[in-house]
Amino acid sequence: MNILGIGTIFSQGSGIDALESALENGPLQPADVDALYGADGKRKAFTVDFDSVPDKGMLKKIRRADKLSKMSVVAAAAAVTDSGITDLSDKRVGIILSTAFGAHVTTFEFLDGIIDYGEKNVSPTSFSNSVHNAAASYISTSLDIKGPTLTVARFRFSFQSALELGKSWLEQGRCDYLLLGAVDQYGDVLGYVSENKLNPALEGEIKPFSFGQGGHIPGECSVFFLLGHELTSSSYCSIDGVYTAHDPNSAEKVNLNVLSADGMLKDESLYLQHLSPEISVAAYSPLFGSIMTGGAMNIAAAALTIKKQQTYASPGNSAFPGLKIVNASEPSTISTIRCIDVNCRGECATVYLGRLRDIT
Repeated sequence: MNILGIGTIFSQGSGIDALESALENGPLQPADVDALYGADGKRKAFTVDFDSVPDKGMLKKIRRADKLSKMSVVAAAAAVTDSGITDLSDKRVGIILSTAFGAHVTTFEFLDGIIDYGEKNVSPTSFSNSVHNAAASYISTSLDIKGPTLTVARFRFSFQSALELGKSWLEQGRCDYLLLGAVDQYGDVLGYVSENKLNPALEGEIKPFSFGQGGHIPGECSVFFLLGHELTSSSYCSIDGVYTAHDPNSAEKVNLNVLSADGMLKDESLYLQHLSPEISVAAYSPLFGSIMTGGAMNIAAAALTIKKQQTYASPGNSAFPGLKIVNASEPSTISTIRCIDVNCRGECATVYLGRLRDIT
C-alpha cells in the first residue's frame, strides 16, 4: 500500500508543511502548562494550539468535540487535502484511529463531574466524548466518509497494529482508500504519572540518543495518512512491511533507521540491539514531545525523507559511539527506511518504507 497524503497537528503547527518546517529548522521550546501535581503549579509540555489550523470553519462545526477529537479531525482532513484527491464521496474509505490512552482527559473530566455534581447532573457531552470511538466518528461525519470505522487502543504499538489491520482491509477489498492515523493528548493525570514513573528531561530537551539517561517531556499530536494501492503524483512512498512481533527482515540492510525513541521508556538503551554501525539512524521526538504514539510522527518524517530524497538532521548535536547519527540535513539517495519502536519488555515493532517506482 502507498502513502497518498499526510496530515499532522502538533506543537509546531498543522499540516505536512509544519512538519517539514520543523524538520528543517529544529524544535521550539515546550510550553508552560498548569500542573496541579507540581509544587510550583507549572510543568513543560509540547501542546497543540488550534490557532495554526487554517480552516476555522471546520472547528466550528465540531465545537462540542473535545480536544482529542478536534486534533483527529484536523489531521485527517489535512491528509485528504494533501493527497490531492478532490472527491471521496463515492468511494469506500475506511477509518482506523490508533491511540495509547484515548480520551483520558475527557474521561477524567466526566468522572470529576460525577463527584462534583452527582450522576444525574453530569455533562452528557463529556460522557459522549469520552467514548473511545468518538474521535473516529467525528472524522467520519466531518469529512462525510462512508466506510468501516474502528479505533485501536493499545499502550504501545497501537499505530503499527492499526497498520497491520489496515493492510488487510485494503488487500481484501473492504475499502478503496484508508484514513489511518494516531492521536494522543496531554493531560494533568498523564503528566503526573509520567513524571513519577519516567525520567523527566532535566535540561529541558529530549535526547533520543542519550541511551540510558532518560529525557522525557510530555507532548500531544495527531497524524493521519491516506493510504491506497494507486500511484499519484502526490504519493510519498510505499509501506512494504509492518511487523509487531517477529520481523523476518531484521537483518536486511536499509538506507536509514528511524527510531521512536521518545523518553517513554525507563531505559532507551533497549533500542541499541536493533541498530547497526553501518546504517544511518535518526529520531525526531524532540520536535513534538514524548508520546506513546509518537512513532507515527517519526514514520511521517521518514515518508517525507523518501519523497524529498533528503535526510533531516536529528534535533540537537547527537553523538553515540558506534552509531552513524544523522546530524545534517542534505540531499540523499534514500530507497528504504526502517522505522523502529521498542516497548518496555524489549519487544520491537518495525515499519518498512520504500521508494515508489516512477509514475508513467
